[in-house]
Amino acid sequence: MEVLLHRYRHLTVLLVAIVAQLVLLAFQVRNNSDVRLIRVWAVEAVTPLARVLETGRSGASTFFNDYFVLLDVREQNKRLKTDLDTAQLENQYLRTELGTADRAQVLALFQKKTQNKTVPARTIMNSTASSSSVFVDVGSSQGVQKGMAVITPAGIVGKVTNVYPSASLVLLMTDPLFGAGVVSQNHRVQGTLKGQGNGRVMIDLIENEQTVDQGEWFYTSGNDLIFPKGLRVGQATVVRPGRVRKEVLVTPSGFENGVEEVLIVIEGVHSPIPDEPSSNQPITLQSAPPPETGGGVTASGVAVQTGPVATDADRLMDKLRAGKTPPKPAIPAAVGSTAVAPANPLARQP
Repeated sequence: MEVLLHRYRHLTVLLVAIVAQLVLLAFQVRNNSDVRLIRVWAVEAVTPLARVLETGRSGASTFFNDYFVLLDVREQNKRLKTDLDTAQLENQYLRTELGTADRAQVLALFQKKTQNKTVPARTIMNSTASSSSVFVDVGSSQGVQKGMAVITPAGIVGKVTNVYPSASLVLLMTDPLFGAGVVSQNHRVQGTLKGQGNGRVMIDLIENEQTVDQGEWFYTSGNDLIFPKGLRVGQATVVRPGRVRKEVLVTPSGFENGVEEVLIVIEGVHSPIPDEPSSNQPITLQSAPPPETGGGVTASGVAVQTGPVATDADRLMDKLRAGKTPPKPAIPAAVGSTAVAPANPLARQP
C-alpha cells in the first residue's frame, strides 16, 4: 500500500484536490430548488441503500405481524370450534328433549282418547338375549302382567313376556316368536301376524284365492286374546302369491316414531275395524245463474231473455214463454184443389 502511494503520490494528490474542489463547489452551488449539490448528491447516494433497508424492515415487520396474527387467528378458530361443538351438542340435546316432550304429549292425548285402560312406560334398555326385546320402566307394581299388549298411538308394538316389580320385558312384533291375529281393512281377510326379524313382519295363513290389496291396512282381530280388536298393525307393502299361501309383507306402523315411549294395555276394549273410504264422493251442483240485466219477466214469473239469442231453438223457446204462437209455414195447395190451413196445435184455447 505504501509503495502504491509513493509511486502514485502525485496522482493521488491531484485526485484529492479535484474531489475537494468538487465538494467545495457542490457545497457552494445550489440548484433551481435552492438546494446545495452536496445535499443532492448525498441524498441520491443514500436513497438506494435506504430503500433496501426499508424494504427489508417492512417485510420483516409484515412477516412477524402476520405470524402473530395467524397465531391469534388459530387460537380464535380453536375457541370458535369449541363453541360450535358445544352449541351443536346443546342443540341436539334440546331437539331430543323437544322430541321427547312431543311424543309424551301425543302419548298422553292418545291415552285420554282411547277407551283402553293403559299405563305409560319408557324403554330403558335392550335385552341381552334378543335384539327384538326391550325393557320398560313399569312392572307389577303398576299392575302390569305377563301377556299384556304394548302399543303406541301409531299401532301395536309387542307384548309383555316377563314382569318384575319395577320393570317388564317386552317382546317386539318383529321377533320370530311373536304372533297376533289380524284382519285386513278392505276385504276383511284374517291371518296371523309373524315377525321376520330385521324390522320385518308378515301375515301368514292367507290363501292364494283370498284378495289382499297392496297398500291395504291390517288391524288386530282380537282372536289372540291379547290385543283388543281394532288396533293398527301396518300397511301391506308386498302382496304376491306363494306356493301354498299368499305372501304378504307388512310395514309396522307402531315403529314410525320409535318405541321410546309406549303404552301397556291393562284393560282392553274392542273397537270396530274402520271402513275403507268410499271412492264415490257426493257431487255438489251450483244453483242456476240469475237472469241477465235488461231481461223481462212474464206474468207467470218466468224470466225472458231480451239480449241476443244464439240459436233458433232459443228464439222459439222465448216466444213460447212469452205466450206467442210461432207462424206456421204455409203448405202449397195442389192444382185444382182448395188449400185448407191445418189447425195450430200450439194455439191457445178460449
